[in-house]
Amino acid sequence: MPEEQSAKNKLGLWTTTSLVAGNMIGAGVFLMPATLAMYGSIGILGWAFSSVGGFLLAKVFSNLSKLLPHIDGGPYAYTRSGFGDFAGFLVAWCYWISIWASNGALAVAFVSAMSTFIPLLGYSPVAAMLTGLGTIWLLTWVNTRSIIATGKLQLVTTILKLVPLVFVSIAGLFFIHINNFKPFNISGQSTFAAITAAGTLTFFSFLGVECATIPAGNVANPEKTIPRATMLGTIITTVVYVLCTVSVMGMIPAIKLQHSVTPLADAGVIIAGSNAKYFVSAGVAMAAFGALNGWILIQGQIPFAIAKDKLFPPVFKKENKKGMPATGIIIGSVLASLLMMMNYTKGLVEQFKFLILLSTLTSLVPYLFCAASYVIVSAAKVKLPATKWAQTITIAFLSFAFSLWAITGSGQEIVYWGFLLLMAGIPFYVWLVAKKDSNNS
Repeated sequence: MPEEQSAKNKLGLWTTTSLVAGNMIGAGVFLMPATLAMYGSIGILGWAFSSVGGFLLAKVFSNLSKLLPHIDGGPYAYTRSGFGDFAGFLVAWCYWISIWASNGALAVAFVSAMSTFIPLLGYSPVAAMLTGLGTIWLLTWVNTRSIIATGKLQLVTTILKLVPLVFVSIAGLFFIHINNFKPFNISGQSTFAAITAAGTLTFFSFLGVECATIPAGNVANPEKTIPRATMLGTIITTVVYVLCTVSVMGMIPAIKLQHSVTPLADAGVIIAGSNAKYFVSAGVAMAAFGALNGWILIQGQIPFAIAKDKLFPPVFKKENKKGMPATGIIIGSVLASLLMMMNYTKGLVEQFKFLILLSTLTSLVPYLFCAASYVIVSAAKVKLPATKWAQTITIAFLSFAFSLWAITGSGQEIVYWGFLLLMAGIPFYVWLVAKKDSNNS
């Protein structure tokens, strides 16, 4: 009976899948067709290319969750198991910063989408800021209530955000004009260069593939549920991404599409008339709202896992009566709120945008470490036949190479500042280790 009751208070397959799919599908995907239009229909091959990387990483995290099913922290825990405390801390440091930085951006995206229904939000910085803050702290409250409350909300918002995407993806197929896919490559670059550039852009839409592995202790039957949810969530998002892009590019000529600020809304108008823009805008708002909910959960789970290993201040491992790391969630939301407010201060807008790009890079660094750690953990945990070893090493190598390729595609300046950010965590680590040693002595 206690085991059955405990399972009821944990995430099941569909809520865990919604954590993966919901965190991957943010508001940015609604603009991706317009972004890819600058390359022509060759941009669709960019999705195909990045999908390979997404599935490789999904396989890495899926297999690692089978090897280490009961440890919290996902990328941090897997890196620490393979490379030790120092590497684990650096991965967690980068990942934690990227989460609350991204959450600030998601709040801004939600407010922007809601301005379609509440015009005041489009021209009043005060109203926009208060709405963004209210959204962050409403979801912070939900995430401190219980893991089940968060999971149920994530499942509902994921379904709601998928509705307009699936609608445009399927209904749009009946409005496609083949001539809109011509010319194939309008980027002025070679075919390989255009596919590489488009693939770099689209690969960022797969960030979040690891989310099911982070709250492992709160997942029912994690050794089975997490790998299934990781692969299922990746499949769902990939199918929606590709079909949606094909439909929109087939409906709207590339020359017109690349200048659109609401590509899915424009496609919706073609399919169902002028009122469709409200339907699609609701989907954008729901995408940002749902992703923000899922990432606020993660922003508490990552420092919670590190603090339990005494590699982060002990305040982050404090749990409330509901068993949630409320203090860590609140601290992350304070930081996300500050970054969101930066967006409404004119002099700091560029810095805000830069920080979001930087957060994307810092979320890719853990993928590098986890791909390498996959081989080390496999060697330590199981005895594999030669054929399985070849498969393991191939998956790890290709995942590592893909992550490295995505990092280099971020640009020299972002990589430079990302390196400095990584190094900034070292003094903090030294202080924590020294404090840990003094307490032990």
